[in-house]
Amino acid sequence: MTKLKKVMIADDDPGILDAVEAMLEFGGYDVSTTSNGATLLEMKEGFPDLLLLDIWMSGTDGRDVCKLLKQDDKTREMPIIMISASTELEKSAKEAGADDFLEKPFDMDELLDKIKFHIK
Repeated sequence: MTKLKKVMIADDDPGILDAVEAMLEFGGYDVSTTSNGATLLEMKEGFPDLLLLDIWMSGTDGRDVCKLLKQDDKTREMPIIMISASTELEKSAKEAGADDFLEKPFDMDELLDKIKFHIK
């Protein structure tokens, strides 16, 4: 049996966490969620194969989290897809090291396509 690919969703909107988690689990992924960026920075092991990271979370700028993860040898290669309701933030997300960007609200098929592309 093949091991499920692990995807972590970091967003402070419970509705987005629940909807995306259910959709990704249905799509065959092992999904974990967090509502803050500090959880990601405190992890020492069990890193996901891909991170779906909201830019604006309560008290945390996802771009700062992204920069720190991309500077760490353990997480540097982990694909990060940043999400935001503002398309104006796509450039700064990429500058922070994000591998991809998706505008909210997003199409679930588009999200699945991006995830499949980044974790072959």
